Amino acid sequence: MQFVPKTISENQPEIIPIKESPPPELVTFDVSGMKCAGCAKAVERQLMQHSGVISACVNLAVEVATVECQPGAVDAEALAKKLTDNGFPSVSRLGGNQQEAEAATVERRRQEIRQQINQLSIALILIILSGLGHILGTKAPILSNIWFHWGLATLALLLPGRPIIVDGCRSLWRNAPNMNTLVALGAVTAYTASNAALLFPRMGWECFFDEPVMLLGFILLGKTLEQQARRRAASALQALIALQPATARLVDFKLPILNLDSEELPPNSTSQLHNPQYIEIPADRVRVGEWLQVLPGEKIPVDGEVCEGKTTVDESMLTGESMPVLKQPGDTVAAGTINQSGAIVMRATRTGQETTVAQMVALVQAAQTRKAPIQNLADTVAGYFVYGVMTISALTFLFWYFAGTHIWPSVLLGHDMGHGASGMGHGVSGMVNQLPMTNYQLPIIHYQSSVLLSLKLAIAVLVVACPCALGLATPTAILVGSGIGAERGLLIRGGDVLERVHQLDTVVFDKTGTLTTGNLTLTDYLPIFQNSDWDLNSDINVGNSQDVASTIATIDSKLLQIAAAVERGACHPIAAAILLEAQQQGLPLLPAEDFYTEPGLGVSALVEGRRVFAGNAAWMSEHGVAVAAEFLESCKGKTAVFVASGGVLLGVIGLKDTLRPDAKAAVERLREMGLRVMMLTGDTEEAAAVAQQQLGLAAADVLAQVRPDGKARAIARLQAQGCKVAVVGDGINDAPALAQADVGIGLHCGTDVAVETAQIVLMRNALMDVVESIDLGRATFNKIRQNLFWAFVYNTLGIPVAAGILLPATGILLTPAAAGAFMAFSSVSVVTNSLLLRRNFRA
Repeated sequence: MQFVPKTISENQPEIIPIKESPPPELVTFDVSGMKCAGCAKAVERQLMQHSGVISACVNLAVEVATVECQPGAVDAEALAKKLTDNGFPSVSRLGGNQQEAEAATVERRRQEIRQQINQLSIALILIILSGLGHILGTKAPILSNIWFHWGLATLALLLPGRPIIVDGCRSLWRNAPNMNTLVALGAVTAYTASNAALLFPRMGWECFFDEPVMLLGFILLGKTLEQQARRRAASALQALIALQPATARLVDFKLPILNLDSEELPPNSTSQLHNPQYIEIPADRVRVGEWLQVLPGEKIPVDGEVCEGKTTVDESMLTGESMPVLKQPGDTVAAGTINQSGAIVMRATRTGQETTVAQMVALVQAAQTRKAPIQNLADTVAGYFVYGVMTISALTFLFWYFAGTHIWPSVLLGHDMGHGASGMGHGVSGMVNQLPMTNYQLPIIHYQSSVLLSLKLAIAVLVVACPCALGLATPTAILVGSGIGAERGLLIRGGDVLERVHQLDTVVFDKTGTLTTGNLTLTDYLPIFQNSDWDLNSDINVGNSQDVASTIATIDSKLLQIAAAVERGACHPIAAAILLEAQQQGLPLLPAEDFYTEPGLGVSALVEGRRVFAGNAAWMSEHGVAVAAEFLESCKGKTAVFVASGGVLLGVIGLKDTLRPDAKAAVERLREMGLRVMMLTGDTEEAAAVAQQQLGLAAADVLAQVRPDGKARAIARLQAQGCKVAVVGDGINDAPALAQADVGIGLHCGTDVAVETAQIVLMRNALMDVVESIDLGRATFNKIRQNLFWAFVYNTLGIPVAAGILLPATGILLTPAAAGAFMAFSSVSVVTNSLLLRRNFRA
């Protein structure tokens, strides 16, 4: 191929601006009226049909829908009205007070539970009266009268069963059938067939008015227990929201700074700090920079900094750490924590949705609406589940009526399904009507109608199937797991993260600030200044009264002054350590300007008109500064900062960092869990080797001298080898690696960028929380798998048994009442299994 050179015009080319698409808008709705996974799928389908909606995620357990839409393309109130009109009352969370919205949601759920308990009480009374009629028999003619049982069944449908039947019929009419549709069809069909047997006794059918009574009673009992369990599962989030104080005490920022511990104060005097002029305002109205008073026993209203006073603060609700933390002027305090021992005045630094507790609430709420990919199969099944069950029920009736009773005629003999409470097993009497209908005695028939048998089996299929178990399998486990994490200061961003946590086989730690404390200390200086244009004569006046040691100290100070002037423009633990040392020595900072930072290498600035570079050996090499081997050897095992100007090395500063107290224990525990532990650092190989030996890591598990832009590539190489990698970091330099990793774990004490990039946020400054977060993620995902396994197995086995698969060989079948009981308690078992997760994570 031949390349033909072209002359390029010297005219400036036209710049075509690239319009960056704005990020999608997130809208959240509180959605009620969902009864099962089919309802949740119907809500998702309705949301996705709206123009401008990109994606929708509905959580059945917390009754919340999250919609990702194009900015300005969706009217939240109109979308909520659409859902409400379609039978799912919805309220948008846009622009409302979070505490008030949550309080309204909690109150609504309490009312629903109270209503269910009232309905359940009526149903239980009807079940007791029905049972007494069978137990007492002829001893209580009124209770054993068939018309009395007709009345019980009628009341069951009109009182406790009415909401279920109405909702089931409406859902069927809207082409979105749900669990209530199945129950309503079963109960009404059983009631109708019993009425036919009662009005036309010559048909030879039996009356089973107890079936709708017991069916509705069991369903209501299961729903009530399920609601209570779901409420317990959501209690952690509600407690977190309740942490946010309602009011704040605004004080005058011109208050004099008082020393409360001063002995000069009269014993009976009242300090202005304890009794200032204040105004009480809503906590969400506080602005940044305002001064607030907090008395002992009160909650900190917003994030801020202590300006006056000294106290201890209980931060356990945010970090899980039970020991109170001492706070004094200059220390930070977080909203929702409790001031314990002393009155303080604080300055607000973050308010409203920017506070730590508000961010935690937002993270937990977001986590509870994000599904695990393993749930996709259940969601797909749930979308067609009720239609499938109704089809199987119809096929069951047709099979037994037209074929089954002819192939196995013995199934019509010797089976009493009329009034057995268990509804499962072998009958012996085969009598059609065991209850007298006033004084009219029905003839005893020792067989039952094939129509009636087919109908009962079809009803049993309708009510045994449980779409709730499928819908609750994932969200309840995530609800409990995220709640446990919030209580312990571990914020996991969703079900998809849990699934990736379960797959992890490698954990990579950043070194500085993560494995180490990040508080570097200066160990030594090595000033050189040979062939330098820096004028040291003004600083060194060697005379008869000045000894050599003093001269060396002056040169050391000059080196530190120059380095501090350059590092003043950087934000890094190394810069902080050098500036702190200069401050402690009382050295004035030299004027500097035109700062430039190259992440992972070093910084530069104009100091007294000269360009000065401070950084590692690679930074020196890039700017033509030769670093002798003996200088590198002198800083072996330390972090070396070389200072140069005008192509000449001015000196070397050695710094050292220490491991966190729990670093070695965390590494060993992760290894015991079967994970490979690695260390990633931009530091020298010698400095990394020191930490490697202290942690007991293999040389192959340490990646040193990796620049920030190379950290993500290093993680990508591990992933290309088939590794599932988690990265633990705390700084801006770690953000690319956190984003590249399968799971990013960020320390909350680190930078906001690292926290926002991470999928797991650790509120405490403790590496053992890495272990606990992975342990919690694994345990929660195992619960999800157990729940889904049970939900699929239950429906896979329950529906065939209800359809009579065991009837020809064993004579075992399910009555509608027993099938309803199994249906009710299958969803309860899923929620209960999720709650058992707390047993493994007790404080």
